[in-house]
Amino acid sequence: QVQLVESGGGLVQAGGSLRLSCIASGNIDSIKAMGWYRQGPRKQRDLVARIDSGGVTDVADSVNGRFTIARDNAKNAVFLQMDSLKSEDTGVYVCYAHLSVASIRGWFFDHWGQGTQVTVSS
Repeated sequence: QVQLVESGGGLVQAGGSLRLSCIASGNIDSIKAMGWYRQGPRKQRDLVARIDSGGVTDVADSVNGRFTIARDNAKNAVFLQMDSLKSEDTGVYVCYAHLSVASIRGWFFDHWGQGTQVTVSS
């Protein structure tokens, strides 16, 4: 019913920039929060940044000052501008949305995208 589709990953040299995009589609009623997690080799997911419907953000210390998260509520989209990239930023970036669907309004669940690979070469 709900799809989160990411784009914008790729290979970049250290110090470079990438911009990730994620659009949520389907039978969506309301989205409370959207964000990005980085998935490690053991499939664990660590928060990179998230933003709520009011624009309040939560950014990991490791990327604070280098990454900027933004959201377009009208398009159900979230963006991650990544600047001054470091090799340790390498990983699979997974889009996240905490949302409700029209068929069961008021019940919010977590939804995840498939992930997009970001590789930073040193």
